[in-house]
Amino acid sequence: MPSNSKTPNEHQVLPPVTEEERRHWPTDAVLDVHPEFEDDRGQIVPILDTMMKSALLINSVRGAIRANHYHKTDWHYCYFTKGRAEYIYRPVGSRATPHVTRVEAGQMIFTPPMMEHAVVFTEESSMLTLSRNPRGQALYEADIVRIEPLEKLVDLSGF
Repeated sequence: MPSNSKTPNEHQVLPPVTEEERRHWPTDAVLDVHPEFEDDRGQIVPILDTMMKSALLINSVRGAIRANHYHKTDWHYCYFTKGRAEYIYRPVGSRATPHVTRVEAGQMIFTPPMMEHAVVFTEESSMLTLSRNPRGQALYEADIVRIEPLEKLVDLSGF
């Protein structure tokens, strides 16, 4: 391959968010997820039933901080399979103190585009992250805007 070639992801263009897409987003930042079916074989738990282009398993140690950015077009659902964290968020451009809410195993965070967010892991944790956009590094970097640490703007001592 010639040295000036681009990877396939660099040729892709991220589509803008549509009003139809927005209508299907949840209104709460943290969602409880419950088994839909259970019998003597176990459970079936519906995590997400929407079109997406990326699925990641993210493992974090206690004390890790992730994100401190926002996405221009991407949204993501983060389903916690293990652990606990404090989810910090506010709309882009807001100067209000960010919201803080606890999320733990069996719950899911929804982050729409243009929402500043950070996650502070208070226990060793694992979360399945399901996203609108493909996760190739070039596209990911083109879609995020890094921000000053949100965790410095809130009091986490009560969590």
